[in-house]
Amino acid sequence: MANIACFVERYTINKADELNALTNFKIAAVNMGHQFDYIFRSDMGRIPEFDALFIRSTTDPMNACYVASRIAEMNGLRVIDDPDSIIICCDKINMYLSLQRSGLRIPETRFLGKNDLDRRVVQNLIDELGAPVVIKAPFSSFSVYVEKVDNVHSFCETARRYFRRTSEIVVQQFTPSNFDWRVTTLNGEALFVCKYVMPPHSWKIQHRENGHVMWAKIEAMDMAEVDPALVEVGLKASEAIGKGLYGVDVKEIDGEYFVIEVNDNPNIDAGGEDAKNPEVYERIIKYLAGE
Repeated sequence: MANIACFVERYTINKADELNALTNFKIAAVNMGHQFDYIFRSDMGRIPEFDALFIRSTTDPMNACYVASRIAEMNGLRVIDDPDSIIICCDKINMYLSLQRSGLRIPETRFLGKNDLDRRVVQNLIDELGAPVVIKAPFSSFSVYVEKVDNVHSFCETARRYFRRTSEIVVQQFTPSNFDWRVTTLNGEALFVCKYVMPPHSWKIQHRENGHVMWAKIEAMDMAEVDPALVEVGLKASEAIGKGLYGVDVKEIDGEYFVIEVNDNPNIDAGGEDAKNPEVYERIIKYLAGE
């Protein structure tokens, strides 16, 4: 029997689909003969008592879950997300460099330092990549701090705002599509594939309008019907990062697949990503238990 800790924050249990997914993990663990306990940041001193740690809160090298991950690793626990994956995936520059080194197709990508922000440099970037371009802060997640700009003025305005919190930004070729593929993997194996269909009038998975937030529609896929080439791209992108639990976002352009990014701590919401692959809970528990 494995004694598994699941690290959560208060906000993690505010949404019904996330809470139901956490319940599904616990049910799967108990049915398999394991112990599964939820712990909060006040419980981090107990981490060495467990055999494995499963993080289900927003990851960031500057927050409590990273400390929890490091404690788990130092004490020999099997941990998702592992500290190295958090460091790479939470820094888009680090992540894109890892993907480039692996030879994967990604949209044309450049990095711009704070001291290099100059109208001529920006114009050259726009000329090279084509307008519009996408600007991303290294720490962005859930489409926040990701913006599309189509001229030098809006580029510089957005970049200056981002540079208040970072010294370098990502500049990327815009690849329009009305959905993203999401290939979720664990330890070099595909768990499930789904589509994130963009909200109406949006090019991102999150759209804000008149104070309301709309999210992409999730379309779960039957793995038997998924293009093996798509799965292979997802697995190769995951391998470029590590052996953890990853959600790989992929765009399909004219029949070719381009990796948009690799996310640690990927969404697994009850009734969403798990709809065609409910065994995902058991598979993750098996990994944590070392089976």
